[in-house]
Amino acid sequence: MKIKTVDLYEYFGFERKEGSKGYLKCIIQYEPKTYNQDYAYPAMLIMPGGAYAYVSPREADPIAIRYAAYGFQTFILDYTVGSVQKYPAQLTEAAMAMIYIRENAAEFDIAPNMAAAVGFSAGGHLCACLATLFDEPFLKEKFGDRACLIRPDAVVLSYPVITSGPKGHKGSFDNLCGDNEELKQYLSLEKRVTSDSSPAFLWHTYEDTAVPPYNSLVYAMACEEHNVPYAVHVFEKGRHGLATGQLDTNNDWALSISATGVDQWLKLSVDWLKDRNIKLTHKSN
Repeated sequence: MKIKTVDLYEYFGFERKEGSKGYLKCIIQYEPKTYNQDYAYPAMLIMPGGAYAYVSPREADPIAIRYAAYGFQTFILDYTVGSVQKYPAQLTEAAMAMIYIRENAAEFDIAPNMAAAVGFSAGGHLCACLATLFDEPFLKEKFGDRACLIRPDAVVLSYPVITSGPKGHKGSFDNLCGDNEELKQYLSLEKRVTSDSSPAFLWHTYEDTAVPPYNSLVYAMACEEHNVPYAVHVFEKGRHGLATGQLDTNNDWALSISATGVDQWLKLSVDWLKDRNIKLTHKSN
């Protein structure tokens, strides 16, 4: 396994504004040679949460390790927070990450049409931005022909911030948009789903009071309306920000009040991705 960090601004030759991030941590597996395996890997781009105020480490490496164990090449995006730059810096950096992954697919043995993304809370909003706003005119202007590489083949939205309405997470939208109310309405992503949006797996907890499950449900209903494949799981018990749903990202108290099996969200997502043919395979297949 090889771990390296890529400066996305340097890779694209873009000017970096002071305080901006835009770094991609790449955790790359190489097949063992004992039985002459020749694998084609799926890719998973990971966007941690943090209300666009910080990037949570709880939803970074622990998530990457688990998806790696299921045979994914994993990539963690450390994106710019809202106190440094407002939208669209975050979507631009997420687009840069997806383009980088696809342009380097041969180096990382990533199979065609197997680049997925997962996001948590505000990172779920950013992930859903990739799924719905991948063809924004400013992205086409910035990336030219490379813009066709932005759309994820599927997304996993974990207790995502979606709506800017009454059941949304006001802090995330304030951090991302400042006092631009028109932009907040535009980035209420249940309104941005189209028939071209990425298929989505969503999971939430009914007891989440920080980002209510309405966010996942309204996005799922938008997918239903536009014939976008989706799956949605709402576990009854558990607070916001469960991450892995296990002890490495939670204390004993948080787990004691969570639904039994809430940690199964990740395997459920992997199984759903397999059903979409996003899985570790042999190149000969």
